[in-house]
Amino acid sequence: MNSEGNMDKGCVEMGRCWLVGVLIVVTHTCLLEGYPSEDLVVTLPGQPKVEFRQYAGYVDVDVNHGRSLFYYFVEADKDPHHKPLTLWLNGGPGCSSIGGGAFTELGPFYPGGDGRSLRRNSMSWNRASNLLFVESPAGVGWSYSNTTSDYNTGDASTANDMYLFMLKWYEKFPTFRTRELFLTGESYAGHYIPQLADALLNHNDVSTDFKFNIKGVAIGNPLLRLDRDIPSTYEFFWSHGMISDEIGLTIMNECEFDDYAFASPHNVSHSCNHAISEANRIVGDYINNYDVILDVCYPSIVEQELRLKKMATKISLGVDVCMTYERRFYFNLPEVQKALHANRTNLPHPWSMCSSVLNYSDTDGNINILPILKRIIQNHIPVWVFSGDQDSVVPLMGSRTLVRELAHDLKFNVTVAYGAWFHKGQVGGWATEYGNLLTFATVRGAAHMVPYAQPSRSLHLFTSFLRGRRLPNATPPSTDD
Repeated sequence: MNSEGNMDKGCVEMGRCWLVGVLIVVTHTCLLEGYPSEDLVVTLPGQPKVEFRQYAGYVDVDVNHGRSLFYYFVEADKDPHHKPLTLWLNGGPGCSSIGGGAFTELGPFYPGGDGRSLRRNSMSWNRASNLLFVESPAGVGWSYSNTTSDYNTGDASTANDMYLFMLKWYEKFPTFRTRELFLTGESYAGHYIPQLADALLNHNDVSTDFKFNIKGVAIGNPLLRLDRDIPSTYEFFWSHGMISDEIGLTIMNECEFDDYAFASPHNVSHSCNHAISEANRIVGDYINNYDVILDVCYPSIVEQELRLKKMATKISLGVDVCMTYERRFYFNLPEVQKALHANRTNLPHPWSMCSSVLNYSDTDGNINILPILKRIIQNHIPVWVFSGDQDSVVPLMGSRTLVRELAHDLKFNVTVAYGAWFHKGQVGGWATEYGNLLTFATVRGAAHMVPYAQPSRSLHLFTSFLRGRRLPNATPPSTDD
C-alpha cells in the first residue's frame, strides 16, 4: 500500500489543486468581463446545446418600494465582445418582452411543440448583436413591486424605471457601458422606446461622466399617433376584402378619428359606431388581427395535448400558430423558473404574456410620439420604422404617412425613393429614406410581430439597421445570406 497509496493521495491532491485552479480562472474571467456570475443561466430545460452564454435575473429600480424588473440577456452567437448591445421591448402596454421578443420572435430559442423543451431559432438577432430583454413595467411577467400602488402606472414612470434599469444593469455588466446601444421594440413600444431614448438623452445632456452610447432606434408596427393609427385598421380591412364597400366607406366618411381617444373611444357619431361594430363583427373571431393570413390556434385542444405531453404544434405558412400556448406552459414549469432565477418572490399568479395585475393609464396611448422622434433624430440618431404588411392592428398605412409627415416637419428630402428591397433574390418589402436619418420599411408577408412571421427577412433588416446600411433596392442580390 506504500507507494501506490502515496500515489493515489498525490493524485487526489493534484486533482483538488487542478479544480481550485479552474475555479480561480473561472472566477477571474467573470470578474474580468464584468459579468454577474450569480445571474448566469447554466442551461434551460430542454435547451439545445449552444456556445453563447445567457444571463437572467432582477434589477432593483426602487429598493424602498421593492420594485424590480426581470431581464434576460443573451450574448451574440459569435464574437460577442466586439458586437453592440440591443435592447428589445414588447408593448401591450403590459406585455412581456421575455415571452414575446426573447422566446417567440428574435431570441435564440422557440418553445418546443411539447411545451417542455426549446428549439433553436436559426435566424435569431443574436447572430448580429448581444440582446437584452426586459419585462417592463413592474407587474409584467416576473417583474414585480412590493408596493401595490406601483401597478397603477403609465408612460412617464415606465420610461423612468427603464432609465434606472439601464443605469443599474450597466453596473452588473460594466463592460457594456461604452458599447454601442441600439433601442428596438414593437407595438406599444412605439411609446416605450422613444420615451426611453428621450430619458437617456436627458441624462446625456446633464451628465459629466457616463453617457449612453445610443446609435439607433428601430420600432416595428409602432403606435405613434392614435388618431392616425386607428383609422388605418379599417382601411386595412377594406383594402384586404375583409369588410364591404358600404361599411368601409361609412367609416371613412362618417368617423371623425381626430377626436378618437383611448379613454373615450365612443365620442363619435352613431352611424360611425354602428359601422365600426359591424366591421368588427364581419371580420370575426376566427382571424388573427395581428396576422390576417395565418390560421388561428384552438387553445382548448392545444392545452389538452400539452397536459398529455403530446406535440401540439400547428403549422400555418411555416409558422407555429400555437407557440403562445406552448410558451405559457413552458414558463410556468418550476424548473424553468429556477433555471432563469425568476419568480423569486413566488408571485400569487402564474406567468402570462400580458399582465393581469397592471392598471396602465388609458390616456397615455393618446400621446403623439412624433415630437419625441424628432428630438431623437435631431441628436443625429437614425430612426427606422418598419411594418409587417399583414398586420391590421397597427397597419403600415398609418405608420408610412406619419413617417412622411415627420420627414416634412424635419425638412428632410427623400434620399432613397420608395421602392422594393431584396433579400435572397426575392422582394423583402418596400422602403424609403429621408435625410439619411429616417427610414420607413415594410416587411413582405410579416405580421405585427415581424420576426415571428418573417425571421430571415427581419434579420436582414435588423443587420442593415445595425450596420448603417441601406436595404438593397437596386437589383435582386444573390441568394446567399
